[in-house]
Formats: sequence, structure tokens, C-alpha cells
Amino acid sequence: MAGIRGIARRLSWGLGDQAVSSMTNFVVGVFVARGLGLAAFGIFSLVWVTYGVVLNVSRGLATDPLVVRYSGVSTPEWRHATARAAGTAVSVGVAFAVVSALVGFALGGTLGAAFVALAVVAPGMLLQDSWRFAFFAAGEGHKAFVNDVVWAVTVIPLLVLASIHGSVWGFVLAWGGASLLAAGCGWLQSGIMPHVDGVRGWLRQHRDLGSRYLVENVSNSGASQLRMYGLGALAGLADVGAVRGAELLLGPFLALLMGLNLVAVPEAARVLRQAPERLAKFCLTLGGVQAIAAASWGAVLLFLVPDALGRVVLDDVWEPASHLILPVSLSVTGAGVVAGAAAGLRALGAARRSLRAQLIASAGYLGFGLTGAALGGAVGMSWGSTVAMWLGAGLWWLQLRAALREHTPLPELPNLAESRMS
Repeated sequence: MAGIRGIARRLSWGLGDQAVSSMTNFVVGVFVARGLGLAAFGIFSLVWVTYGVVLNVSRGLATDPLVVRYSGVSTPEWRHATARAAGTAVSVGVAFAVVSALVGFALGGTLGAAFVALAVVAPGMLLQDSWRFAFFAAGEGHKAFVNDVVWAVTVIPLLVLASIHGSVWGFVLAWGGASLLAAGCGWLQSGIMPHVDGVRGWLRQHRDLGSRYLVENVSNSGASQLRMYGLGALAGLADVGAVRGAELLLGPFLALLMGLNLVAVPEAARVLRQAPERLAKFCLTLGGVQAIAAASWGAVLLFLVPDALGRVVLDDVWEPASHLILPVSLSVTGAGVVAGAAAGLRALGAARRSLRAQLIASAGYLGFGLTGAALGGAVGMSWGSTVAMWLGAGLWWLQLRAALREHTPLPELPNLAESRMS
């Protein structure tokens, strides 16, 4: 019972933290949609999904290995690992900032200015994200919650200023600029200085996981980004804005999905260490809860939200977005099923199997999505992505089943002294 209460407590903080994060992102999206209109909202959406790619690069190299290998370890081990993981996240952010700025200057115009703004805020955003995962690895989800509250409180006045200016780059700076303060708050909460000079040792020590998680994460977010770019090229930026608007309507459920995922891998790793025979049941429960919640929220949007309320929230974006609620809801339901299997594969350290599943699923997601976009614009892409998501869900669970059969105990972590030598 004590173990169940501990899991429930950590899950609650994960849900609370992600509720703050997701609802803040929802508010950002609403401000941008109402302040800029459909086409400009499409530009902001392209910047959004581009950041999603670099965020997944950072997680694959920095925080995914941290969560898998340093959840529930001693405090000195966790602090040393967190310093190097945070330094890795900052390094990824700086490298991306250079590329994003160069691309922005080359593109010019509204789109180029938006990418230059993203270059300014990306390092701080990635550092703030790394603190969140580090706190959950330590079982201190309340600190991640406080950190995201700081970000949420800061971003509102910045959004008001951005809405007065009325530019895409202003909203990008407001969205990301608040993360700089939250990143500083994370440093005060942890008392840990990111060790940029330890990046090489961190990457070398965890290259067996980091390299595969990097490819896995980038294939996932990259497929989403290319899908949106392809939709913009095939059907126009207005269709991109419509898809992003439909995704915003799923915001309350995505808070649940992402909140559970924040703690899913640390909890699955704990279950594996303490009672490995229960891991399959844990993953099945996790995936089932998320799928049911997604389907329920989709039903609420379809049958209980009147058009008048939708227009109040999203203005001109509501009409095209409302036609995409059903396929997007079904797609997110499939993503919930995937999440349960993905958490189990991460906890098992079965990076090869999770990479194989992600590459095949991402290829299908991109291929089916672009085929649908060519045939039917935003609606066609949404249905194509939904089919691909459910086919991918079956593949993920087959890989988890195989990984459970061949599971061997996780290797011992190197001691702190050896880690410092690296």
C-alpha cells in the first residue's frame, strides 16, 4: 500500500505539472490564433513544431538517459548526473540557436524573423525542460510543478505585450522568454550548476541509449514537422493553422497524456527494479487510461461544445479546426495506447526495439499523412495520420511483448567516482 501511495503521489504531481504546462501552451495558442489570424498562426505553428524537433533531440541525448538510469538512485549520483544532463541540454540549445538564426536571416520576412526569435529563447527553454525531468527522476515532482507555475505566471503579461505588438516573432519571444526565468528558478531549486564541460563524458557514457533515443525522438518529431511542412506546401498555411487549432482543442487531454508520460518511465523503471513481473500490467493500465481519457475528451468536443463557444476561444480558426476533431481525437487515442508500450520499452532499456518501432511508425505517420494531405488537405492528412497511429500502436505492443520475453537485469551503474573520471 505504501508503494501504491507513492506511485499515486508522484503521478499526481506529474498530472498537476503537465496541466500547468499544457494549459499554458493552450493559452499561448489561443492568444496567437486570436491575435494573428489563420495564416500567421500557421507560421507560428511551423516554429512550434520545429522547436518540438530540437526538444526531442535534447531529451534523447540528455534527459531520457537520465530518467532511465538515475531514477531512484542516491542523491549524490542524481546531482552529478543532473549537472551533466542539464549541460547537455544547454549545449543542444546553443547549437540549434546558431542554425535557427542563420536560417531565419536567410529566409527573411515574417517567417525568418520568427526563427530568429526562436534562436534567442531556445537554450533557456531546453534548460527549463531538463530541470522538469530531473526533478521527476528524483521523485520530486512538486519542484517541477512550482517551476512550471513560475513559467505560467510570467508568460501571461508577456503575451499581453506581444498581442499589442501583433507580430509572430513577438509571440515567439513571449512564449519562450518566460522559460528563461523558469530555467533560473530551476537552478535555485536544485542548487545544481549545469556542467557544459561534462557533455562529452555524458554522451560517451550513455551512447548506447542516447544515440538510439536521439534517432527515435527525432524521427517522431521530425515526421510531425515534415508532415506540417508538407501540408503547408500542398494545401497552404491556412490548413496548417486548422490542424494546429484542432490539436489545441485536445489541450486538456494532452495535459493528462503528457503528465502521465513525465512520470511513466521513472515509475516503470521502479516497477522493473522492485517487481518486474508487474511491468506488463503497469504498461497496459497506463496505456488504457490514456486511451479512454482521449476518447472521452474527443466525445465532449464533438457533442457538447457549441460553435458559439468554439468561436469565442479560437475565433476564425474554429470553423476549419472543428471539422478535424474526430480524426485528431482518434489519433491521440492511439497515441495513448502507444505511450504505455513506450514506457515499458524505455524502462527495459530496450533501445533497439523502441527505435525499430519508432522508425517504422514515424515513416507510416509521415507517408499516410502526406498522402492524405495530397488527396484532401487538412482533413485528408488528419485521417491518414490516424490510420498510421493505430497501425503503429500494434507494432509498439508487439515490440514490448518481445522485449519482456528476452529481458535480463539492467547493468549496474558506474559508481560516482568512476563517473567523475569520465
